[in-house]
Amino acid sequence: MRIPGTLTLPSASGGEREGAAHHRPGEDRGAGREERPREPLLPASDGGLLSAAAILTGIGIVMVYSITAPLSPGSPLPVFFVRHLEGVAAGIVCAVLAFRLPLATWRRIALPAWAISVVLLVLTHAIGVRTNGAQRWLAIPGTGVTFQPVELAKLATLLLVAQLLARTEGPSAFRLRNLVPPLVVALVPAALLVLQPDMGSAVVLLALTAALLFAAGAPLRFFVLPALVGTLAVTAYIATHSYAGARITSFLRPWETSGREGYQLVQSFVAFGRGHVFGVGVGAGSQKLAYLPEAHTDFVLAGVAEELGLVGVLVVIGGFAALLLGGMRIARRARDRYSLLVAFAATLLLTFPAAINAAVVMGLLPTKGLAMPFLSYGRSATLACFLALGLLLGIARREAAPPRPAIAGAERRGLLQP
Repeated sequence: MRIPGTLTLPSASGGEREGAAHHRPGEDRGAGREERPREPLLPASDGGLLSAAAILTGIGIVMVYSITAPLSPGSPLPVFFVRHLEGVAAGIVCAVLAFRLPLATWRRIALPAWAISVVLLVLTHAIGVRTNGAQRWLAIPGTGVTFQPVELAKLATLLLVAQLLARTEGPSAFRLRNLVPPLVVALVPAALLVLQPDMGSAVVLLALTAALLFAAGAPLRFFVLPALVGTLAVTAYIATHSYAGARITSFLRPWETSGREGYQLVQSFVAFGRGHVFGVGVGAGSQKLAYLPEAHTDFVLAGVAEELGLVGVLVVIGGFAALLLGGMRIARRARDRYSLLVAFAATLLLTFPAAINAAVVMGLLPTKGLAMPFLSYGRSATLACFLALGLLLGIARREAAPPRPAIAGAERRGLLQP
């Protein structure tokens, strides 16, 4: 029955009534909204960098086990191998933390970290553990654990120098008043390292700082006078310290001094010669049997050459080349000056010591106690390497992701800012 003056609506069919019964209120609001795909942890182009670090770490684990096994006869797991695994595990944890930590946080903690590293270097000079004529280790009371503060000092110094250089751009950035703070930041720990004595680490730290200044845009003429002064200082140091002079002698005349200063370098040559192309096989090397000193630390590449041959050495060099190229790619796409400089510094920390170590082991540079990143035994160096790797990968993730839209009136607060 139809009432006059009213509007008659068409009746719904059975199928429409059934669909309405199952309809949920929120479906209409979400129907037109597309699900946003989850962002990958790392851009695909940076996967090679992580793979290279993993391969180098794996080679290091195998070689530390092979080289240190004769030092623990009758034990299935050598003591040094277990300690190395502990260092790698702790390093992976540190890398994850560094990866997740916003870059603004690194900017805030750079100065406190540098100050702490300087205090630790002073304590090392005062109460440090002396080994092989050098006082470079600091013992943690009640634990029996020692560490080298120089590894923290290198990372903290470069982070603070990057922060200071990022404040200004253009020609004014390299005026004297702007250059004094970063130079002081680098010279203070370098001077403390010379007192240990550890001239090699001091030179490496100053070279890393100079490279960072160059990346920041410093003209080449700026480096002429510091290079001359540095050369004179190193020459004077070699002339007044017998151990440094002995290293120069062993570098220039290794075979003539093979029974004294040149012994370690000659044994490294022997390891390279025995390895040929494919090596004698993992575990079959003989140079680790008390012939080659420090085979598991500074001269681990010689062990790689003997047991894995030229192929193994090329894989190691290729791994560090991949780290260098990947790090430079991340630095190039940085959106701001500080990110660029930090990425460049982290890349240098991973690759520059490797180049120095390889040159020393092959007799291209005088002997220097510098660990091979990711390969050498040494928990302090391992932790520093993984921290630098996590920092670099964190920059890669943030620089590749599109900037998030700002919310009107919203403001991020606290320590953990992006």
